[in-house]
Parts: sequence; C-alpha cells; structure tokens
Amino acid sequence: MLIPSIDLKDGAVVQLVQGERLAIKDPHVCRWVQRFRKFPKVQVIDLDAAMGKGDNLALVRDIAAALKCRVGGGIRTVGRARDVLAAGAQQIIAGSALFKNGAPDREFAKTLADAVGRDRVIAAVDSRGGHVVIHGWKTTLPLTAPEAVCALEPYCDEFLYTHVDTEGLMGGTSLAAILAVKNATTRRVTAAGGISTQEEIDRLHDLGIDAVVGMAIYTGTLNLEPST
Repeated sequence: MLIPSIDLKDGAVVQLVQGERLAIKDPHVCRWVQRFRKFPKVQVIDLDAAMGKGDNLALVRDIAAALKCRVGGGIRTVGRARDVLAAGAQQIIAGSALFKNGAPDREFAKTLADAVGRDRVIAAVDSRGGHVVIHGWKTTLPLTAPEAVCALEPYCDEFLYTHVDTEGLMGGTSLAAILAVKNATTRRVTAAGGISTQEEIDRLHDLGIDAVVGMAIYTGTLNLEPST
C-alpha cells in the first residue's frame, strides 16, 4: 500500500533531499490534505519539532481531523507522544529517542509503549551506509537496522525503515536492505527512502510491506491513485 507523506516545516509542506536541501515548499497544506483523502493512511512528519525549532501541532491537529495519520517528529517524551495522539494521530512515530549511548534505549521504549500502548507506537529505524543514523541522520551508531529492530520489537507494533542512502533522490530504493529489516522482525514493516515507481510499491506490497512516498508524489512522477 502507498502511504503519502506530508513533511511540515514553517507551516508548509516541504520535501528535502537527503534531509537537508529544500527541493519543494508549498504553503497550501490543505490542497495536499484534499488530494490524500482517498488514502487509508497518511504519514505526517513535523520537521520543526524534530529539529527542536518549534512545532506544527496546530496544523497536525487540522490534518488529523481530515485524514487518518501516523505522526512523527520530536517524539522525545511521553508527554509529547500524548500531545500528538490528543491532536488526532492514530499512531506516533518515535525515532532518535529510542536510542541512547549508541544502542537501543529499551528503558525509554518500554516507558513509551506502556504509557500510550504498544499498538500506537511505530519505531523509526533509519539507516545510511549500513548503520543506523539518528538526530536528523547526522549521528551514526555502531549497529545495523536489523540489530535495532530485533532489540526494539517488544515495544512497538510496527517499524518504519528509511533507507537514507536513497532518500529524496528519485532513483529507487534498496529492496535488499528493506528485506533484511523485514526478516529481522515479526512486526509490520513500512519502508521509505527513494521509492519512486508503482513497480516498487507493488513489489513491496507483495512482500507485505507498505511504502511511504513523498518526492515522487510532489514532483508528479507517481500517479496518486491508491493501491492496496
């Protein structure tokens, strides 16, 4: 299944290449909300909250009133997770906060799962060059994505795996890397990072993996007709 992504920065929908260079900025968020109404799931990432530069919680609330959203960005505390869920998110996506001192932070992961319910927690595991990266993909940890998901599996209902090497480049993703993550866990896996064709989405679907797509949608490269 295709899951469209809405990345928010300064109150606008944006797309960044490799998490850094701004490629697309559209202040008309409602236009994309309307276009995504037919999708059963939409992913919303608050980049300002992720970067510690304010947040777009009011905008998240508006989006969640119209769409079934999973929301991430700045989920570093139980309080923030509860605020995002109270804003209407179906699930929260936690990433960097699930790691501490170069390893999975099982204590915080358990605290988060116990507080909001494991079924409402999606653990984001991002990888570049074969290793997990956190803090906006600027800090590289000495462990692989499969190792991370094995450790975090008891505390989430789903994993969001982003293959950072291909993120935003519109050149396709790494099926091998995605499969390595899927084979390491019994939890559901959703993949992101360079997915740009319907063929990739269909292939992932056949493997039981959902596909989060951003750049290919916003550039008009990919048809927005939902697939199941």
